Amino acid sequence: MNDSEKSLLISKGDTKALKEFYLEHRDAFLEFGKKYVSSNEDVLDVYQDAIIAFQEQAMRGKTENLTCSLKTYLFGIGKYMLYEKNRKRNKEVNLSHNNIEDDYDVVKVDLDDSDGVVSLQQKAIQKAMASLGKKCREILTLFYYNNLTIDEIKDYLNYDNKNVVKSQKSRCLKQLKSTING
Repeated sequence: MNDSEKSLLISKGDTKALKEFYLEHRDAFLEFGKKYVSSNEDVLDVYQDAIIAFQEQAMRGKTENLTCSLKTYLFGIGKYMLYEKNRKRNKEVNLSHNNIEDDYDVVKVDLDDSDGVVSLQQKAIQKAMASLGKKCREILTLFYYNNLTIDEIKDYLNYDNKNVVKSQKSRCLKQLKSTING
């Protein structure tokens, strides 16, 4: 069955065609989604939401004259949803991409011990972080505080290549250590 036939059946509410389409692309989407979200459950949730959105688009006739395959269209919907999930997750941990100072304030709060006392080492790290440039603070915060992978940082900061992120992180960490060690 070709894409236009699948699209037509799905647009008419054919649940069998939708189920086949769902199963046909699920594994590929799960692999694809791992680049954006670390949890398989999150990727599967997004995939199911993307399928529902795809079905709604098909029922509105928006898949009739596509210039790409149905799979590409579905993955586009899913990719947008994965970005939104990451954006919301980052917002929940008080990550403000436009204002790195907010990120630094979060780091300061998180470094406090449970009794409210900040160690000398933590103060040294805070001071050294403040002396770094915006990009360095941002990359180190994303990597060490928000636990994003190099690939996630590459996507989040719109770098072309993960090797650029790796080398930038390495330079920033070296600079941080140098500042701390005086």
